[in-house]
Amino acid sequence: MKKNILLIHTGGTISMSEDTSGAVKPGRNNPLTQGTELLSGIANLIIEEPFNLPSPHITPKEMMRLKLILEEYGRKGDIDGAVITHGTDTLEETAYFLDLTCQAGFPIVVTGAMRSSNEIGSDGLYNLISSIRVASSPEAIGQGVLVVLNDEIHTAVNVTKTHTSNISTFQSPQYGPLGIVTKRGVLFHHTPTKHENYPVQDISKNVFLIKAHAGMDSSLLNAILGLEVDGVVIEALGQGNLPPAALDGVKKFIENNIPVVIVSRSYAGIVQDVYGYKGGGKHLKEMGVIFSNGLNGQKARIKLLVALAKTDKMDEIAEMFMF
Repeated sequence: MKKNILLIHTGGTISMSEDTSGAVKPGRNNPLTQGTELLSGIANLIIEEPFNLPSPHITPKEMMRLKLILEEYGRKGDIDGAVITHGTDTLEETAYFLDLTCQAGFPIVVTGAMRSSNEIGSDGLYNLISSIRVASSPEAIGQGVLVVLNDEIHTAVNVTKTHTSNISTFQSPQYGPLGIVTKRGVLFHHTPTKHENYPVQDISKNVFLIKAHAGMDSSLLNAILGLEVDGVVIEALGQGNLPPAALDGVKKFIENNIPVVIVSRSYAGIVQDVYGYKGGGKHLKEMGVIFSNGLNGQKARIKLLVALAKTDKMDEIAEMFMF
């Protein structure tokens, strides 16, 4: 029996075409609609297209709109799963935002494409079919928001875009995919041990993301402090260390009760309060800096936005990042 699948198109390469000059851009019609007959053979589709934006144009405002659409269909109770097509540049941020906040009870899968609809080797329709199959799978229930591309099933928490153009760009460093999509079926080979969810209704805070570097001082932090800032995420060095010249800027944030969250700029691994020298992780922890448990910078920013929508108490925010 075919499942009822909500299909939400938001734009991105998966819904674009390459013109005669080689430019990839949105057209008048979404090319994915040409595969509707093929898609309808595997599920009963309910299609929504709330906006048509390249993913660099996506903001938390659009993410919140998707959350509200999903929750509205969840209240109706006649949907078995949902698939969202999305541009790949910020796909992981939208997926993680929904994973943290969406209250819908059915499986949610986010997918995209690295090649536009009329390029040779286009991967959009294939990824969409795979995603509908995953969203229709009973094993996807309770797994959190999933990201499906290139025959692999990833969690929104761990997946990240690792290559600018390769179709196997989405990977989960350290953890790997949860499962695979084959011609015979959808196979999950492991399951997340925990999942966090926060019922927020508004995302309005201003959080900056910056990257540490050799010789970094407090100039950028001081400049940010002069703006309307509610929090900052720093991609720190190694296991969570900063140059000593940056500490005055960090201290001013903490003195103003503005959370400073650090992650590592390294590709894999987590930040830890190991080093006791000035600017080392142990020193930063003693100053009141919040350590993020394994998230990359862009996802830690999303989580801090969600945390600030719930509370302005530093200890409660820090506790959320310990999860």
